[in-house]
Amino acid sequence: MTMTQHASFRDFMPVSPYGDGTVRMGTPLAEGVGPASEEAVLDALRTVHDPEIPVNIYDLGLIYLLEVGADGNVRIEMTLTAPACPVAGEMPGWVAKAVAGVPGVGMVEVTLVWDPPWGPERMSEDARMLLDMG
Repeated sequence: MTMTQHASFRDFMPVSPYGDGTVRMGTPLAEGVGPASEEAVLDALRTVHDPEIPVNIYDLGLIYLLEVGADGNVRIEMTLTAPACPVAGEMPGWVAKAVAGVPGVGMVEVTLVWDPPWGPERMSEDARMLLDMG
């Protein structure tokens, strides 16, 4: 399967055919369609939750990089709270699917990274309050 063929799929592909640990989905924006705002993408990220922690992945500090291009393409680097997380193979797909559904988003690329390791200091104040971590 070529990258062009894969790029037309909007459904989650749990294993990247590229062997690089990256999930890709979406379709290029039609000509004349403006890109989504970063805030709209952040709102979508806030809808994704770690099933074991009642806080969204953005406030948990799991998003390390977010780039929204002028063409509507979005690149995300994210991590998990632990490498042995039971949803490690699924979470990047959930993120890609949530972001791909935002009007003005074209192609979405989500890469799982482990450096630097996640720590609770990355959480937002809201997340700390929800988890009683002051």
